[in-house]
Amino acid sequence: MDEKIPKELALQLYETMQRIRSFEMAVVELFARGKIPGFLHTYVGEEAVAAGVCAALRPDDKIISTHRGHGHLIAKGGRLDLMMAELFGKRTGYCKGKGGSMHIAEPDLGMLGANAIVGAGIAIINGAALTAQYLGTDQVAVAFFGDGASNTGVFHEALNMASVWNLPSIFVCENNGYAESTPKHQHQKIKDVAVRAVAYDMPSIIVDGNDVGAVYRAAQEAVARARVGGGPTLIEAKTYRLRGHYEGDPQMYRTREEIESWEKKCPLERWRKVLLAADVPAEGIEEIDRRIEQELKEAVAFAEESPLPDPAEARSDIFTPLPAEM
Repeated sequence: MDEKIPKELALQLYETMQRIRSFEMAVVELFARGKIPGFLHTYVGEEAVAAGVCAALRPDDKIISTHRGHGHLIAKGGRLDLMMAELFGKRTGYCKGKGGSMHIAEPDLGMLGANAIVGAGIAIINGAALTAQYLGTDQVAVAFFGDGASNTGVFHEALNMASVWNLPSIFVCENNGYAESTPKHQHQKIKDVAVRAVAYDMPSIIVDGNDVGAVYRAAQEAVARARVGGGPTLIEAKTYRLRGHYEGDPQMYRTREEIESWEKKCPLERWRKVLLAADVPAEGIEEIDRRIEQELKEAVAFAEESPLPDPAEARSDIFTPLPAEM
């Protein structure tokens, strides 16, 4: 194990990844049973990115997510029961059942929200970074997004703005090889998304997104630079989603052999081997697994027993009240 990562933190990284994986596999089953409405995009396979980045952050740092956002909120300290209730559309959820899977948020944890619009969060996070800079705090702000989002105009505008204003923004590209169903080589001629930082005189880091230790160290470096006024960083984490773009995706765009080759690079299994090699007792790892399993059971029970939102509250919790005649 890297000497820069103490055993306590190494176990925390494993626990965060296991909590994300267990939650996602549970909601896959619940979605299939019709318990969860709407669409479902899971983070299975990409757990090391959220876990590694968020472990380098403080509670008062800000993050913004994507349509595949459960893992980011969990890594930022989200409770499984409140998350599960939100996915069920229940009143006790983080957004009172009104946000659901693709719009889940919790400002008190610094999670400014998931966003179903590709690339939208990249610009929004600059607002949080500008706030920190203006107020003179040393907070940082992190935007998670995919390789497809790095083709959008807002990506270039946001990186340019962050660079010109020297903002404490950290841009994390979760390069899972596909923009929905389009493989990266068909939508980008460049090999690495990270090279785009050069155009904005911004440092960049390419990291194995399935190695949580490597992700953590890269995030640590970017966060440390941003906190002391060193400006933004682009981190490209090369990873892979093990399930479809959405639950029910027929996945005609990739082969079973490709998926199986990435299953062998599972971030949880890789880190478990690292822990065992560092003489972390297997019993301690298994205890984490059991605790999360129990936590999930209680989260599902909480969600199922919680009430639906009151229709009379449909217009509450919005910034601008609707006219009475609407």
